[in-house]
Amino acid sequence: MRLTVLGCAGSFPGPESPCSAYLVEADGFRLLIDFGSGSLSTLQRYAGLHAPDAILLTHLHCDHVLDAVTYVVVRRYAPDGPYPPLPVYAPSGAPDRLMAAYGDDGTMDDVYQFYGLQPGTFPIGPLTVTVDRVNHPVETYGVRLEHDGRVLCYSSDTAPCDSLLRLAQDADVFLCEASYLDGVENPPDLHLTGREAGEAATKAGVGRLLLTHLVAAWGSEAHTVESAAAAYAGPLDVVRPGASYEI
Repeated sequence: MRLTVLGCAGSFPGPESPCSAYLVEADGFRLLIDFGSGSLSTLQRYAGLHAPDAILLTHLHCDHVLDAVTYVVVRRYAPDGPYPPLPVYAPSGAPDRLMAAYGDDGTMDDVYQFYGLQPGTFPIGPLTVTVDRVNHPVETYGVRLEHDGRVLCYSSDTAPCDSLLRLAQDADVFLCEASYLDGVENPPDLHLTGREAGEAATKAGVGRLLLTHLVAAWGSEAHTVESAAAAYAGPLDVVRPGASYEI
């Protein structure tokens, strides 16, 4: 598997990154996980306008889905004719949510074929995908991807929870959000701090921790990295748009 980061800013686009979007490739198949604000730009830069073979949306907050709305124009009104419907795996309510943002009374059935997510394991292309609900105010899924004996786990947005540890267990790479700063009073049941991300990585026994979803305008990357490293002794990075990782 190969992971390419298209966007990694938390909550809103930052000065150097769009919001959450991650492209996972295996055997020539490309799965786009989340499609946050601004990431259609980096999809074109690092992969190609029509690169995704399927999309998985972990939850329906704008910073994880909004460019899936813009992508309707790309596939419906292409100069060479409309593209066939693209499989989209998403929480319940996704068609209505995206249509409301698009501002049309019609449907997106010509653009997307929606499949509702629920906890469990299923194939997407050559990937074995496991999803489970994590600790966030809306229906949100953490994701575990397996291929050729290698494992990538993506936390999505979550506060600490047992399901996240199960998904991340013995993962080769753990792509984990770290939105909040340690040492301040943060709202409960919403996001992780750097320390909490590091603790989850240690408890799950992951091989490498990749921190994402930092909020540049409100946080401190150095503080987040220091806090995560104090709780996790393995290799650790903060992801950037365009970064690619072999798993």
